[in-house]
Amino acid sequence: MTSTLYALLVGLVAAERLAELVTARRNRAWSLARGGREYGRGHYPAMVALHTALLVGCAVEPWAADRPFLPPLGWSALALAVAAQGLRWWCIAALGPRWNTRVLVVPGLPLVARGPYRFLRHPNYVAVVVEGAALPLVHSAWVTAFGFTVLNAALLRVRIRCEEAALDGAPGDATPAHGLAAPAGGPAS
Repeated sequence: MTSTLYALLVGLVAAERLAELVTARRNRAWSLARGGREYGRGHYPAMVALHTALLVGCAVEPWAADRPFLPPLGWSALALAVAAQGLRWWCIAALGPRWNTRVLVVPGLPLVARGPYRFLRHPNYVAVVVEGAALPLVHSAWVTAFGFTVLNAALLRVRIRCEEAALDGAPGDATPAHGLAAPAGGPAS
C-alpha cells in the first residue's frame, strides 16, 4: 500500500468519525427530549483529544519516521481495521437513536440485547481497541499504535466505570446511549 493510499484510508476514517459526530448530535437531541441525562462530561474532552491524536499519528508517523508498508502486517492490520468499522456500525445500528459518543441515560428504556450486545457488554469498545491498534499498523506506525493503546486502556477504565455508575444511578430500567447492553439473557428492546 502506498503512502498516498494510506493517507486516503486515514482520511476515510476521519470522515467516518465526522459521520459519527453527526449521528451522535442527532441522537443526543433524541435522548434529551426523552428525559435523558448525561454523565461523564469531564472525561469527554480527553476522549476526543485521544481519538484525534490517533488520526494525526496515523497521518504523521509513517511519513515523519519513514515507516514502510510491510505487506503481512499491513494487510492483516487493514483487515482488522475494516472489521472494527463493521463492528462499530453494527453497534450503532443495534442501539439506534440511543447510540452516542457521550454517556446518556434515558430513564425507562430497557437494556439493549440485540446485535453484538447479545454477546458482549461493551462491543463498541472492542471496535475502538482493535481499530486503535490496527489502523496505525497498516503502515507500520507502531509508536502511534502503542501510545493509543496504552492511553486508551486508561481512558476506557474511566469510561466504563462512568457507564456502569450511570446505569446504577438511573431510576428504573435504563440504557446508556453508547456502550452498554443487557447481560446475556437480559431484556431485549
